[in-house]
Amino acid sequence: MKEKALTPLSHGAPHHCFGCGEANRSGLRLKFFVDGEQVVCHARLAPRFEGPPGHAHGGVIATLLDEAMSKANRLHEVVAMTRHMEIEYLRPVPLRQQLTLTGRRVSHDGRKNHCEAEIRDDSGHLLARGKALFIAVDRSILPRSGKAGA
Repeated sequence: MKEKALTPLSHGAPHHCFGCGEANRSGLRLKFFVDGEQVVCHARLAPRFEGPPGHAHGGVIATLLDEAMSKANRLHEVVAMTRHMEIEYLRPVPLRQQLTLTGRRVSHDGRKNHCEAEIRDDSGHLLARGKALFIAVDRSILPRSGKAGA
């Protein structure tokens, strides 16, 4: 079955974000796409993200889920910071294998944005999922520079 073409989710200027920053050589460099009301990312984790032998470190799994939920906010033109996140580690997340991340905003009320995300393997098995509360912030408080540490 042929997969449908997805629209890239714009990131704007290059930046040093560990999850999605094109300018961060040691980061994950995730690229997200729009699929209706959710975002999707296909990724393979390099061996440097290892926790248990052959599998991703739990902190990297949390980062993947956080990034997917953050991009779900961006889909709705909301810049928000993670306030609280819950993660369910259901199965080990393998390195060097195709993974699919999805993220969606499930509700919002004022500055509060509730999101969910999942990580699945190439067979469709659910490996990890998360939900989080994000608080919208005024873009003007964020530094304009794409330099690390800015």
